[in-house]
This record gives sequence, C-alpha cells and structure tokens, in this order.
Amino acid sequence: MISSMSEKNMQPSKLLFYLIFTSMFFLILSSIILLQSSSNSFMPRSVFRLIVVNTTSSEYFRRNVHSYSKDTFDRSSLPSSIDTRITEFESASSHSIGVLGQENAKVCKCNQSLLKVYMYDLPPEFHFGLLGWKGEGNQIWPDVSTLDQIPRYPGGLNLQHSIEYWLALDLLASTTPNVARPCSAVRVLNSSLADVIFVPFFSSLSYNRQSKLHGKKEKVSVNRQLQDKLVEFLMNQPEWKKEGGKNHLIVAHHPNSMLGVRRKLGSAMFVLADFGRYPAEVANLDKDIIAPYKHIVRMIGVNNSAPFEKRPTLAYFQGAIYRKDVGVIRQELYYLLKDEKDVHFAFGTVRGNGVHKASEGMASSKFCLNIAGDTPSSNRLFDAIVSHCVPVIISDEIELPFEDVLDYSGFCIFVQTSDAVKTGYLVNLLRGIKRKKWTKMWNRLKEVAPHFEYQYPSVSGDAIEMIWEAASRKMHSAWLRLHKTNRYKRYQLMGMVKK
Repeated sequence: MISSMSEKNMQPSKLLFYLIFTSMFFLILSSIILLQSSSNSFMPRSVFRLIVVNTTSSEYFRRNVHSYSKDTFDRSSLPSSIDTRITEFESASSHSIGVLGQENAKVCKCNQSLLKVYMYDLPPEFHFGLLGWKGEGNQIWPDVSTLDQIPRYPGGLNLQHSIEYWLALDLLASTTPNVARPCSAVRVLNSSLADVIFVPFFSSLSYNRQSKLHGKKEKVSVNRQLQDKLVEFLMNQPEWKKEGGKNHLIVAHHPNSMLGVRRKLGSAMFVLADFGRYPAEVANLDKDIIAPYKHIVRMIGVNNSAPFEKRPTLAYFQGAIYRKDVGVIRQELYYLLKDEKDVHFAFGTVRGNGVHKASEGMASSKFCLNIAGDTPSSNRLFDAIVSHCVPVIISDEIELPFEDVLDYSGFCIFVQTSDAVKTGYLVNLLRGIKRKKWTKMWNRLKEVAPHFEYQYPSVSGDAIEMIWEAASRKMHSAWLRLHKTNRYKRYQLMGMVKK
C-alpha cells in the first residue's frame, strides 16, 4: 500500500523531469542551428566547435588559433579554461604554426635566423607589378598570408627562371605572422641589421615579357628602362655606397637578364643559372651563387618512382637539337644515337602535350641526357632529378647548384664531350651500369630531389633554403677577404698622416 502511494507521488516528478530535459534538448539544438547559420555570430565557428565538442587539445589550437585570433568576440562569454588556452597561445614566445606552412614549423624571430636580409621597397613595376598585380593606394607588396592573394607566376618555360619570385615571397612570409617556414632567412626593416641586401627585381620575367619594342616610337624597351632605373636607384643608396654593392643580392637567372647593366652591378652577389654569358670579372664562383632551374615536369613521389626493371628506355633526351655555341654537340649526338633501339633522342618543345610526354618519358627511362645547349646548363637536369632518372651530364663548362655541399657524383654520371662523340662510347658506358649501381644512384636521387624544389611556403632543405644558406657561405667568404685586406690598412693610413 505504501509502495503504491509512493509510485503515484513520483509520477508528476518524472513527468516534470522529462519535460525539463526535452525543453533543454530543443533549446540546445535550436542554439546550435542558430549559431552555425549566422554569419554575424559573436563567436567564431572554430571556437564554437571547440566548446561543443569540449576539446582543448594542443593539436586543435595549433590548427585554429590564427583563425579565431583574427575575429572579434567577447572573451568573457567563454569558459575560463578556454580563454586561458587562447591567451597562452597568443603570448607564446614563438607563434605556433600558422595558416600556411609545415605542421611542426614555427614563425621565426630575427635572432633565430641564419641570415638577416634587408629588402628594398622598390615600386611594384620592378616585381609583382610585372605579374599584373596592383596594390591599393601606396601598397608595395601583396598579402602573402593566404594563397589566393598571391599573384601567380606564368607557366611554361617562363617558370624555369622564376627564382627571384620565390625568394621575394619567402622574405615577405618571414614577417607574416601566420606563415611558418624555415629560419634560414628573415627580413629586417633596418638595413644596419642586415647581413645581405636583397634587390627585388624580377629580372628574368622582365626580360621574357618586356624586352621587345612596342611600336615604332619606342626606342628603348621597358626591360632596359627598368634596368637603368634600377642602377640609378642603387647607386644613390647609402647601403650600396657603404660596401660598393658587395653585400647586395641580385637574381639574374635567365642568361639574358640584366644584360645591359650587369657590368655596372658586377660587384654584387648574383644568383645565376650558369656563367655561360658572363665575363669572369663580372660573375664567378668566388662571389656568386648557382641556383637550380624550377623544374617543368611534375615531381615523382618516392613511392611512385619506377625501379630499374620498370624503366625500359636506356637513355632519354627530348628538346632542341640544333643549337649554337657549345650546343652543337647535341646535333652530333643525335646522329650517333637516333637509331639505337633503347634510346629516345627526339626534338621536343613545351607546346601541346610536350611537358606531359617529357614527364612520362623521363619517368620510364634509366638515364636522362643533360647536354650543353646555348649555355652550359638547362632545366633538363632538374627535370631528370625530380623524375628520379639518373642524369648523364655532357657539358664540360657546367657549374652546379650547391656543389660545395652536394656530391653530384653520387647521383649523376659525368661524360666529357670529347668522349661522348666517340662512336659507341656513350651507349656502351650506360649499358655497362648494372642494376645494383643504378639503384644506388636512384636511391640517392630520391633523397636529394627535395633540395631542388621551389614552393610556397618554403620547407626545410628545399631550393629556397639552400640558396639562402649558400648566400650566407658566400658572405662569410667575402668578409674574410675584406678583413684580410684591412689587416695593415689602418696602420698604413696612420703612417701617411704622420708623414
């Protein structure tokens, strides 16, 4: 009897409990729908998701801290534990990974960098303006915090000489809070703090796009006008006058870029493809950097790289056959090799489906021929490297990127021109290299290929970082030479004053 009465008394309580529970459920559900659908919510979606799923892991904050730090919201509305986590990440000594960059990278500070670089704020007509970019008002540089804001570089053969573009982007990224990249070089805004002064002139692009005369009235090309304006600008800068330009870095990767003024600027450190069209007093290994071409074919993934047995072609070459200067050897080799059944030696261009065919051809060949053309180097070498096709270098005067830290003999075969033109020499040499030796070079190719990759944001060990490191080594050598020449200069001057 008592039990029966107790059960009756509890029924209204249960009903009230279910009613409250159901009301709370629909209230929460409607709040979720409202907050998720509202574009003007007081709370960023990333933070809202964090509260709903009740996760405060470091991984989540690394991915989202910058997305909500840009929004405006009332922190007092957040639980104290979450507000504390946000504060910790915002006040961290090194900003965590940003929107762009490596998962484990950090945004660098000036004192963490290998090289401190001052970049002149040249007008856009010298750099991104050549890509059609126009800033707002007095804006000199594009916003590099998101990929969709960055002007795109033209493709095709233009891309192979785009080195100044990637270096300029990397310097801009170094002072952009939400882009993470290696600490090889950091831009400083005070030139007195700099190790190197970077000149942001897209000289290769200027040559490719602005070197022709437009109309009968134009007597001097836009490319030459920009070069002359650049010389005038540099000669009037205190940074140039102080060291005579020796600490300036100028990219002139296309063989014909900076052609009109290279002697006037010859004291600077050049970034070049090779020394083929430069006199030794203007460009040489003592002061200048050889940088890799930007490869044109697609990079083969390590796991997709075909081994020895799945590369039926012994040797591959596709490109211009009839060249001048040192490139006449291409014609000789063509007549020697064109009838060899396991050799592909043919004329080719980037037009049509040329790049795709070259990519497939290199990826299915054991060896790729890199033969001197109008100049000692070509992008073909770097196409071969990223295709994991063992390069055969037939170019006696070639200089190679980063050879002071990379031993090319571990993944390339060098053949002197005088030997290559001997009947049967080249094919017999290549056929004599068996699977074991080839595989060793192939494995080394897969290891070094990332050193020849240009990308944004840059990553550790890629071509951008390799160039900055090379610049640091060159500057150390330059300072050594300067300090040696200054050993007795002070005392000689004192002696002259006494006399």
